[in-house]
Amino acid sequence: MKGGSPVLRCGVRALDLTRPRIVGVLNITPDSFSDGGSLYDGALRSDALARRVEAMQREGVDILDIGGESTRPGAVPVSPQEELDRVLPALERVRAISDALISVDTSTPEVIRQAAAGGAELINDVRALRRPGALEAAAETGAAVCLMHLRGEPQTMQDAPAYPNGVIDEVGDFLAGRLAACRDAGIASDRILLDPGFGFGKTLEHNLTLLSGLDRLTGRFAQPWMAGLSRKSMLGQISGRSAPADRTVAGALAVVWALRGGARLVRTHDVGPTRDAIRMFEALTGAGEPAIEPPLPMARGAGA
Repeated sequence: MKGGSPVLRCGVRALDLTRPRIVGVLNITPDSFSDGGSLYDGALRSDALARRVEAMQREGVDILDIGGESTRPGAVPVSPQEELDRVLPALERVRAISDALISVDTSTPEVIRQAAAGGAELINDVRALRRPGALEAAAETGAAVCLMHLRGEPQTMQDAPAYPNGVIDEVGDFLAGRLAACRDAGIASDRILLDPGFGFGKTLEHNLTLLSGLDRLTGRFAQPWMAGLSRKSMLGQISGRSAPADRTVAGALAVVWALRGGARLVRTHDVGPTRDAIRMFEALTGAGEPAIEPPLPMARGAGA
């Protein structure tokens, strides 16, 4: 299968990747670039979160990705305790109303441990488990991990990023190193997902080079790939849409290019339009009109 293994092991469950999967974004932050404050404004907006989850499930989401620390350019870091105070109540609320797979977008070792204990089955880390203790924490949980490429830190990542040896090769070399580190730590290959990190320490030219040449990356690795393009500034630069929520059409088209390049999961704020883009892609590439499957059933003991 182009783009890696057809199965991703997530805790005690397996995610079938023979067809593309949708990862829905749940920002439990006051300052995320797209929708900060809509689900958290100093306290969890529990009813708003429940409505968002229910809407995403109606639209065909496969994984719900909970994040308690903004990683937008210039974002201010939060303490581990503040991140826990945001993530854990949201995780508990989502688990109570949904059987979907749950991912937690974090780089913090204690959040990794406690989120997995609370039912998270995927650790989505923009820093590719490079914070001290994060790799060991992830290995202990048995959860799947997503390793993303990031040049620098969110506070400084857009300060004149450069790739002297070419962005595709440098991103690939970085992820090869992190993949080896995960394997050395005891994380099985079928639990590892890769992400090129669109918008993280990259200019518009870098992002377009990555997207148009994504097949060079996906063809280099046996792991499946996730692409996160939703509402990003690169789409605004191209479309002229200054408001992130107005970039849905550009995002759907970018999803099709990512799927052509071998991505098997797409991370999005806009589940319905992304589902439509996937269905069009599958129809045009000969897969036929796919049935929108319900989320995977929750297995007994998951996350324990």
